Amino acid sequence: MTITRRQFTLGALLAAGTAGLPVYAGAQGKKTIAVLFDGLYSPFWVAGLDVIKQDLERRGYQMVQAISDQDDNRQLEQVRAMLARKVDGIIIVQTDSNAVIPAIRAANQAKVPMVHFNRPPAKTEAFSVAVVADNRSITNATLDHMVKVAREKGGKYKAAIMIGDLGDPNAIGRRDGFFDVVDKNKDIIEVVARIPTEWNADIAFSGLTNAFQANPDINFLFTSSDFLFPQIVQVMKTRDKFHPIGHPDHVIFGGFDGDATAYELLKDKYLDADGVQDLFKEADLAINAIIDLQGGKTVERVLLDPGFAIHQANLEQSRERMWGYTVYKQKNG
Repeated sequence: MTITRRQFTLGALLAAGTAGLPVYAGAQGKKTIAVLFDGLYSPFWVAGLDVIKQDLERRGYQMVQAISDQDDNRQLEQVRAMLARKVDGIIIVQTDSNAVIPAIRAANQAKVPMVHFNRPPAKTEAFSVAVVADNRSITNATLDHMVKVAREKGGKYKAAIMIGDLGDPNAIGRRDGFFDVVDKNKDIIEVVARIPTEWNADIAFSGLTNAFQANPDINFLFTSSDFLFPQIVQVMKTRDKFHPIGHPDHVIFGGFDGDATAYELLKDKYLDADGVQDLFKEADLAINAIIDLQGGKTVERVLLDPGFAIHQANLEQSRERMWGYTVYKQKNG
């Protein structure tokens, strides 16, 4: 498969260690952290921004924010504007892992620490810290449970995977995590559909519709992001594929993120398993990294969120760690 210019190799960044760690300048007065996201196009990013804001406020920091609408040039200008304001640190979500490198260099020159939230940059000599979910391992755990369910149920399975934007390293990790597991279980699972979504709901809807038309016997489905659940459920209902666990026509179903819809589908016994990013841990790691760098401490280039898989067997015990459960409770009381 061709890898786009934005592909990230986690091993390369881990190998880079903390070489070239700059010394950061401290600002006077109340500490201010800039939070720059490329968009709020999924519940994860909306919740992430809210969790970071609450954590910063709890610590007594002022937060200033900007959204670039997936425009790399605009985001670079936003970074420069925040540096001109003499912020004490920047937490950033970029669209392109290579295009963000000039922003990292600008932050280094201004001696302002930069932390990438949930999406790492490409390999570069410029120093920054990335807080990332261990996408591959979390997906491994999710698929392990889905395969366990399949083997307990018995029979053969036609599988489909909904793949994210392969310019996003998160999508690559989740795709690879899926195939790590299913490739070891070819005796019962045949992958018949690899559905590109580009993290776009309309493209996902069309792709899944076409996949079911070409392979009406798909009975094992994994989506690389929970934010596509509304489109998936709509397609499955249209194809008479949306049935609860225990129904003879139930499609073994899994996702990734841990959002509120995932919790609701687990609660209602339509979803078999979901890979959960520990959003609260990632926000804590990102803010701590800014503080530690400002304090002259050594911080690794990559800070991993191990996440976890939640499923029917551990739902009651693990749901409090699921950020989507918190969102669900806020909405439903």
